[in-house]
Amino acid sequence: MVLVEEVQEDVVIGRESDFETESEASDDDISVLSDDDFDPSKETFGERIAALKDIVSPTTRTSIANSVQTVKAWASWAFNATGTVAWVTTTSALLVGLPLVLAIEDEARITQQEREMQMQTQGQQQVSGSASTR
Repeated sequence: MVLVEEVQEDVVIGRESDFETESEASDDDISVLSDDDFDPSKETFGERIAALKDIVSPTTRTSIANSVQTVKAWASWAFNATGTVAWVTTTSALLVGLPLVLAIEDEARITQQEREMQMQTQGQQQVSGSASTR
């Protein structure tokens, strides 16, 4: 058989506001750093910057954060635009410039071969001309 027992809630009297909470830790358990315990050499740069947050007003912090976000967005856009321009330039150079350079090089090679053929023909004429004059 089950025994049902009524449990009474403890009523806390003496609270000054509704926002106070009861804590299990007493004042003796909480250690507070005094000026003697503070060692600035053990404090990191990040902790020092974080401590400066309270000096700047919330509206100023918001405007600084918005400015940083704007600069970050513009830097991202500029980086993407630079990448796009580089890709278009490289692709255009490969599709247009490379065949053009190869065609010019081929034309120069053909011109050089024609010049060599003319020189050979002139050399043969000179050899045959000097042989017939003898």
